[in-house]
Amino acid sequence: MTERIIVIGGGAGGLELTVKLARRTRRRASVEVLLVDKNPTHIWKPLFHEVATGSMNSYHDEASYRMLARKHGFGFVLGRVTAVDNTARRVTLAPVEDGSGHRILGARTLDYTHLVVAVGSQSNDFGIDGVLAHSRALDSREEAERFHRNFTAHLHRTNADERRESRLSVVIVGGGATGVELAADMHNVVRRLGEYGFPDFSTDRLEVSIIEAAPGLLPRLPERIGRSVREELERIGVRVHTDTKVSRVLPEAVETSGGQRIAAHMSVWAAGVKAPAFLAESGFPTDRLGRIEVERTLEVRGLENVFAIGDCAAFSSEDGTEVPPRAQAAHQMASIAARNVLARREGRAAKPFVYRDFGSLVNLSSYSTVGNLMGNLVRGTVFVEGRIARVVYLSLYRLHQAAVHGPFSTLLIMLGDRIYKATRAEVKLH
Repeated sequence: MTERIIVIGGGAGGLELTVKLARRTRRRASVEVLLVDKNPTHIWKPLFHEVATGSMNSYHDEASYRMLARKHGFGFVLGRVTAVDNTARRVTLAPVEDGSGHRILGARTLDYTHLVVAVGSQSNDFGIDGVLAHSRALDSREEAERFHRNFTAHLHRTNADERRESRLSVVIVGGGATGVELAADMHNVVRRLGEYGFPDFSTDRLEVSIIEAAPGLLPRLPERIGRSVREELERIGVRVHTDTKVSRVLPEAVETSGGQRIAAHMSVWAAGVKAPAFLAESGFPTDRLGRIEVERTLEVRGLENVFAIGDCAAFSSEDGTEVPPRAQAAHQMASIAARNVLARREGRAAKPFVYRDFGSLVNLSSYSTVGNLMGNLVRGTVFVEGRIARVVYLSLYRLHQAAVHGPFSTLLIMLGDRIYKATRAEVKLH
């Protein structure tokens, strides 16, 4: 009888986990590893803000799930999971349609013997009026590309306006990593527009505002990092509003609880995250954010042979500290979950997951990179910025690529990236 291990979600943690499982079971004909994702290709989520601004061409950096499946020996199923029946051990997928609304695949079900849920998170609007109707989130590649098309259209429109005092106003709600990196990257793109046929467009015509409810930016990180990031953003012209809550989002403005009205041709919602609703609807034990409650071994509480990793898993360290929704946490969880899934199917004990915080880095486009290094990398905590921080930040993406493609293939990808950048525009404006 064939055992089927299904991984739902091909993000940073889910894809790395699938590759690890496939490599370790490749010679076992009785084990099938299956990845299920609503998209046909993978892009590292921390890069979505670069897709949104045009700093990165998503079609160059994407990785085909089917290509990776062929290379590593796992199966891939295209589809969005709508429900999980943990009694029957069955996953239900919604129909798949093409860009014109024509159905290409009907609703389907998949049976499993072992399941890993790695569906990540999505923006949390907290029930605030107008967010869903008038704001953009950067939860997926599709949303990032929609933002990019809208952003590019506004650039053309503002540039064509003969009134030199006209401005493009963008409001970003949320001063976490996504918000501050997006703000810096937008300024970097606009700074270079003169090289690409926008002679009358400068950073003076771009008004970017960040609204953060906490007292400082990057509230989950050390205060020093937040202060440094704020200073850099304000230096390049970003307006920062902290200790400010949003009460309503309108088509062309964002209103705060203090009665302030901030003009916005575009608004971005990056204020918080929650897990997809189908997890709680499927009967998983969940917390107030809809994340699946897991044991120390990443097994779902009360369920046998079911695991959850990444942003959709509610996991706290032994001291009660909540594991943050970061790529490094998903990466570490993927390694332990792969071991534990195979251990359980072989009747062995599972290993507890221990999160190791190696620090956090925030990339402010070409302007600066700041953060802290800690854990096993250094003794204590070290604040870093500038070129050293930039090198470490870029290495995180390369480590992810090495986990997915293998070290040699990653070296070839790096070489290809150098050639691509030498022959293509550095800013995508189409």
